Amino acid sequence: MNWKNIKVNAEGNGFCLEGQAIFGPYKSVLKFHAPGLAPVEDETGSYHINSEGMALYRQRYLRTFGYYCERAAVSSEQGQFHIDTKGNAIYGERYDWCGNYQQDICTVRKGGEYFHIDLQGHPLYEERYRYAGDFRDGYACVRQADGYCLHIDSQGRALHPYRYLELDVFHKGFARAKDEAGWLHIDLAGRPVYNRRFLQLEPFYNGFALVQNQGGEHEIINEKGDCQHKI
Repeated sequence: MNWKNIKVNAEGNGFCLEGQAIFGPYKSVLKFHAPGLAPVEDETGSYHINSEGMALYRQRYLRTFGYYCERAAVSSEQGQFHIDTKGNAIYGERYDWCGNYQQDICTVRKGGEYFHIDLQGHPLYEERYRYAGDFRDGYACVRQADGYCLHIDSQGRALHPYRYLELDVFHKGFARAKDEAGWLHIDLAGRPVYNRRFLQLEPFYNGFALVQNQGGEHEIINEKGDCQHKI
């Protein structure tokens, strides 16, 4: 059957197809991801099943997560790591925490320090951070030891010289950022695209963004920071 049509049931402990139960009940499940595998947990432990409801491997883990880039994070007594679509460990290292692969790159934590690894589990750079987020469109946000955030590329190089108190990934050429005066949008060069600052804001959506101004009012602004109307 087509795994894309298999849904998690309302109880979160099994799967259904066209409204009919097909697998379960389990203790817990997560949805199917390409290439058609899903994490489940029963009395034996956590593992993955295929679209026929069969266990992918004999090993059991403390917890299993969804597949991304044909790799899934799993949690064992020795730590967290990634397995391939046959259930084999990708690398020998064990981490305190693993994220999910995005754009063939994954965030991990070891000894309280965050960094990124490639598909084979090799660190992409030597620097270590207080926190490191997922890559999107070639760049990721990281938080340095001094608390300031910056954008880096897949080789760990800073995209621009600017540092912010808070920082988000780029969306349609702009990123959310926060400096000492408040929230704003910046361009790919790290520069503010307008002079205003806000209490909070959303990413631009087709040229406009929802913000909350310093007076607590909600506005829709354009990419120049001009108010189009208040909500």
